[in-house]
Amino acid sequence: MARNVSFSREKFEEKILNELNSLLRSEVKDPRTQFISITHVELNKDYSQAKVYWDTFDASTRGNSKKAIEGMVGILRKKLSQNIKLRHTPELKFIYNSQFEDEMKISQLLAENPDEE
Repeated sequence: MARNVSFSREKFEEKILNELNSLLRSEVKDPRTQFISITHVELNKDYSQAKVYWDTFDASTRGNSKKAIEGMVGILRKKLSQNIKLRHTPELKFIYNSQFEDEMKISQLLAENPDEE
């Protein structure tokens, strides 16, 4: 039975991730969120809080992007609740994730040293 709970949590986290990315692309008009991508969502045990990890494709805009996304937490939570019809929507806590920057650094290192193993 624990497997089903885990599976359902993973599906719910994926649903939140997809919906937030969709909201950022289609309904948010703030240009500071243009390059934001939600990379991962983690729900706590009772689904009351969600850690939402985000990254930006343009590292130079990270500060402005952070201000924008933190300023629209309430709006995103409300729209999330409406779009996936939740009775209790988890609180959203946005956390920066440097995934894209890390990938670029690794690619650069590999490009600089292609023959080293």
